[in-house]
Amino acid sequence: MAHQGSPQIVSLVDPYVYQTIHKLIGSRFIIQTVRRIVRGRLIDATPDHIAIEETHDRVFYIRNRHVVSVMPDYTERV
Repeated sequence: MAHQGSPQIVSLVDPYVYQTIHKLIGSRFIIQTVRRIVRGRLIDATPDHIAIEETHDRVFYIRNRHVVSVMPDYTERV
């Protein structure tokens, strides 16, 4: 039980968005965040964040609340 006046963290999760994103693991996406644009393959999805593999040695963990837009990436990077 929280003490009176102590801060509490509250995070809202849209279960439909989470379920849809989770089904798309392995697909390539272009994700615009509040800071930058990330292109890569979705390797993990949780109710709080997603993990995007940009290259074989670079993984970005993006909080869902920072995602502005998502679109499929049909270009192949060789």
